[in-house]
Amino acid sequence: MGMDLLAAVDVIQAPLSETLPRLSAALAGAIPHQSVAELSNCTFAPFKFRGEQPVTITDVSALRPLVSGRGAWQGRAVLAGADVPVVVLVSDVSVPGAMLVLLRTEDTPVPDEVLAPAVALWDVVTAHAEGMRNEAVPATLAVSRAAAAARAVAISDLGDAYGASLTALLGVLRDHGVDDAAARSRSVDLAVTALVELRSRADLDRAQTEERTGDAFERLAESLRRVLRGRDVRLDLGTPGAEEGADRVLPTELSSTAAAVVRSAVHAMLDDQGGVGRVHIGWKIVGTVLRATVRDDGPGTLSCGSLDLRRVPERLGPLGGVVQVDAVPGWGSTVTIEVPLGPRETPREDPLTVLGSRELEVLGQLARGRRNRDIAGELHISESTVKFHVAKILDKLGVGSRGEAAAMAHEWGAAR
Repeated sequence: MGMDLLAAVDVIQAPLSETLPRLSAALAGAIPHQSVAELSNCTFAPFKFRGEQPVTITDVSALRPLVSGRGAWQGRAVLAGADVPVVVLVSDVSVPGAMLVLLRTEDTPVPDEVLAPAVALWDVVTAHAEGMRNEAVPATLAVSRAAAAARAVAISDLGDAYGASLTALLGVLRDHGVDDAAARSRSVDLAVTALVELRSRADLDRAQTEERTGDAFERLAESLRRVLRGRDVRLDLGTPGAEEGADRVLPTELSSTAAAVVRSAVHAMLDDQGGVGRVHIGWKIVGTVLRATVRDDGPGTLSCGSLDLRRVPERLGPLGGVVQVDAVPGWGSTVTIEVPLGPRETPREDPLTVLGSRELEVLGQLARGRRNRDIAGELHISESTVKFHVAKILDKLGVGSRGEAAAMAHEWGAAR
């Protein structure tokens, strides 16, 4: 099978729900198969299956050790309880490597001249999916969040289902009236299988939605090496260590967005300026923020408009992130990206805004510990008017005493 670029275009242009069927069709002529399964780094649905003979994520995961890196493996494997001939394709474009498993209809060995372009096609499809994951534009993030929520619900449902199954199985094992040793052995096998599959699904979901800060940086670094390949530009990497939060676990959508913005900043520095010979990348956790810095040794003419054109604010907006550009003519440019690790806190509303100007004056006097008579003399009003204002203040602030009102005044700066 020669590498059919039109077939590759057809596959990557398809909607996500059609990618696997079209890929299966593109490979069917050279590698006839009855079913196909995918285990990849896709944010939307990491495990996909299509065909007549269903397999589970546990079955496919067990095949991963057969291919140590990029390449193909063929032979027989036990999938869904049946011994079947398979071809396993692995792409190293993503980390971990994406797997495509073809359940074949025959045992005839597939020649290398067929396997090589099949792996290349799988590389193209994986690279396209990885690009979508890394770009993390708002629309993609919205789908990603919806998919993550759906996976969480599915895992919860699976937990309930397996919990019920295990309860029933344990009931059989504890039933002293059951003498059939084979039945008990079968119950144990079913319980173990259920637990393994449940843990596999939970571990995979965690792997697809979370990653270490250090791993995210390595993924970014590798993509930047590809960006700078062929350019006379040196890449300096400020690899995060333990103090910079290298072992901190981040949501994948957050790290992917930050990485996409860093790449956009690098492109802006190289394409919108001349004379850049070095680019330094920093990446660390500062408090509750992921901070990435991109610094060059160029002419220092980079503008915020360059980042706007590359949709940087649009990408950071949904996560509450910010970007700053510091360009010094003759000294270079620095882009600082900060993305909060958690949701933005909603600012507290000042409770004193419900008070009128005279009530604020009375509250300020009250906060100093002055009595009604003293307040009346200070503000040149009657003592009965002061009592009226105090009663209104307590009512509007929802407090029960002058002391509580005074404490609130001190907290919100009215005790002048």
